[in-house]
Amino acid sequence: MTERTDVVVIGGGQAGLAAGYHLRRQGLDFVVLDAQATPGGAWQHTWNSLHLFSPAAFSSLPGRLMPTQPGEEYPDAGHVVAYLSDYEKRYDLPVLRPVRVHGVHDDGRLLRVETDSGTWQARAVISATGTWWRPFLPALPGRGDFEGRQLHAVSYRKPQDFTGRRVVVVGGGNSGAQIAADLAHDTELTWVTRRPPRFLADDIDGRALFDAATARRRALDEGRTDTGGVASLGDIVAVPPVREARDTGRLKASPMFVRLDRDGVVWADGTRAPADAVIWCTGFRPALSHLSPLGLRGSRGRIATRGTRSVQEPRLHLLGYGDWTGPASATLIGVGRPARDAAREIAGLLAAGG
Repeated sequence: MTERTDVVVIGGGQAGLAAGYHLRRQGLDFVVLDAQATPGGAWQHTWNSLHLFSPAAFSSLPGRLMPTQPGEEYPDAGHVVAYLSDYEKRYDLPVLRPVRVHGVHDDGRLLRVETDSGTWQARAVISATGTWWRPFLPALPGRGDFEGRQLHAVSYRKPQDFTGRRVVVVGGGNSGAQIAADLAHDTELTWVTRRPPRFLADDIDGRALFDAATARRRALDEGRTDTGGVASLGDIVAVPPVREARDTGRLKASPMFVRLDRDGVVWADGTRAPADAVIWCTGFRPALSHLSPLGLRGSRGRIATRGTRSVQEPRLHLLGYGDWTGPASATLIGVGRPARDAAREIAGLLAAGG
């Protein structure tokens, strides 16, 4: 089966839905292909205690405010899944699922999108697959020798799975701090970071982070001094569980170890910490394997972009992968503006006969 449309959006999470909203406003024919069986994107696969960094009103996609969650200042992941599902229905977005994209190919005037459910030909493609599906694990000596349990943050669900166990949590970002705080009460916890953890001021949440990322992007675009963006403020948002664990002395960081052995982790001076489990909160890489046939990735694995548009392939836009595809574009509040810009650019390209 081969179908044809103006635009194929790959990914039905928050970035894909924001793209669909703005493509609809541009009057374009499009389809959203989502590999997930149900709405909600990566939010339906997170750990149980995960909460947003911002209140609901400041965590919304274009056109539809997220409703508040009763009893919660910062909504949890389940609330986000319900919001995304409602958003998709409210705007009657043409999402097909589950459809897994195998590759995007250059077919001359059109791009060919090969999937497990057939082929699509499109005049433009928006890739919005995010990073959740490519967890990163560092290549530390001895990782293969450790006989305990190892998992990335994507596989962590609840502290009860580790009650009474010796757990090493690796990572000084928000995931590491939140999971360490989750485990701080009922496990023998060792939290390890590459540098001393930098907590943002307690009154700073996602609103300030979005403003900082936007100001940095504007400064760089105008040739002014780099403001440092979010990194200038700190690494960890002190959401209530993290704040409580920090203030009660349960959330103390140790420096990074140099290797693992069969029983645990080992520091440069020979100090050891026995462990039953190591949880790697070590980040992600962009999920871009479906774009490999286009041959656009550079030495660092990224595709060069100007805004969201690929420099080498103007019919391709990348949305929601981080600041390199739009300020805070990997966040709910931040993805709306680059999604709007991508839809406008695509509409202009197609109107010009591209």
